[in-house]
Amino acid sequence: MQDTSEPNISFHHLSNLRRHKNQLSDMPLSSSTSLVFTVRRREQELVAPAKPTPHEFKYLSDIDDQEGLRFQIPVIQFYRNEPAMSGQDPVKIIRKAIAEALVFYYPFAGRLREQPGRKLMVDCTGEGVIFIEADANVRLEEFGDALQPPFPCLEELLYDVPGSGSVIGCPLLLIQVTRLMCGGFIFALRLNHTMSDATGLAQFMTAVGEIARGTRVPSVPPVWERELLNARNPQHVTFLHREYDQVPDPKGTLISLDDMAHRSFFFGLTEMAALRKHVPSHLRTCSTFEVLTACIWRCRTIAIKPDPEEDMRMICIVNARAKFQPPLPVGYYGNAFAIPAAISSAEKLCKNPLGYALELVKKAKADVTEEYMRSLADLLVMKERPHFTLVRTYLVSDLTRAGFGEVDFGWGRPVYGGTAKGGVGSIPGLTSFYIPFRNHKGEDGILVPLCLPRPAMERFVKEIESMIKESPGHGFENSNTTLIVSAM
Repeated sequence: MQDTSEPNISFHHLSNLRRHKNQLSDMPLSSSTSLVFTVRRREQELVAPAKPTPHEFKYLSDIDDQEGLRFQIPVIQFYRNEPAMSGQDPVKIIRKAIAEALVFYYPFAGRLREQPGRKLMVDCTGEGVIFIEADANVRLEEFGDALQPPFPCLEELLYDVPGSGSVIGCPLLLIQVTRLMCGGFIFALRLNHTMSDATGLAQFMTAVGEIARGTRVPSVPPVWERELLNARNPQHVTFLHREYDQVPDPKGTLISLDDMAHRSFFFGLTEMAALRKHVPSHLRTCSTFEVLTACIWRCRTIAIKPDPEEDMRMICIVNARAKFQPPLPVGYYGNAFAIPAAISSAEKLCKNPLGYALELVKKAKADVTEEYMRSLADLLVMKERPHFTLVRTYLVSDLTRAGFGEVDFGWGRPVYGGTAKGGVGSIPGLTSFYIPFRNHKGEDGILVPLCLPRPAMERFVKEIESMIKESPGHGFENSNTTLIVSAM
């Protein structure tokens, strides 16, 4: 293959650091923050299924094609050099494995079409997915001891091919494999979110990894069956579904994208133990997700300084596969989650102890049942597939069990595997992902990338620090297990 592109040299992180030098002078920076390197890409190609596949039309579910999922979601995996794979080219191996995996996941090789009523379906054309081969003059260790979002030069490691990013009529996957000078590589992927949720995407990536390692058939056969999450006839909405409220925003409270700060916060056993000391005794059995979500929601609300009387929403993504009787089939790779909302006035959320927010988060999660999912599908159809509410909303998605960190193409598990950004979708500052993470000391915990306007980020750091420092000897500045990483 001929190299038809010019080298892509990214200096934007360095220039942004200079522009904000004063604001960042007292903030700890990861070694990768100002990292600059060159990525040389070869011309993108389409990788089609390795064998003929059915040319048919497959409808998405009524959960899949809601407006809030009509965007591209980026994932990135970093892999070390593996001496046992010496002489093996990850680009060739992964490209071939993708083609073979698409025989089983052939809808990914098609294109979306929109029908009357904004209903989406896949035209299984077998055209293929975009694949980009690339090389970077950088070593994995130069990214720092602890890889975490935001990543330097991300737009070069996951190149947005012009004209490829629309939801309708474009390739459903874009994959770039970038070789590193040390013998490691970076696998980056962009998915049309209407096709799969995190669990479904990790299932496909796992299949590619299995085939790359020599298997012929994925260990978990893919299941389409999107009709399982379609609306009933007639539709019958039985829940309020406040997450889809049409909320006016006369005061312009959506977060501005100007002067945004991106940080990743690590919560290990020490930090979670400190946060749990704020939990009232009757809620001590709450999950780590619930405690962390309640804490971040409260601290973030204080940081953005909304009007006290305004309602604030915390939307939790809840995997509903096991909520059905019987559960959805193993191998189902569509979107199978709900986004229930916990709602409180800003004043109550900020002034009450953590237990107040925690009870709201627990109740929102507990609302998700099979009937809730049926009611949700009915509502989405009746209201022509609306977007969930963005006004004064914060959304969190727990990826700690999604499986991105288990994907092995033959070079072992990734050093980092998960979301490529702190926030994605319509408004980046409204979303965070919980990522399983092991820091440079070998301590396991949860990494939470966060994106806020710079002044709000500074207030958030103070709030979260104060909650942890109330336990003597614990805190972001004193603890060896916690990282605050800033960039831009």
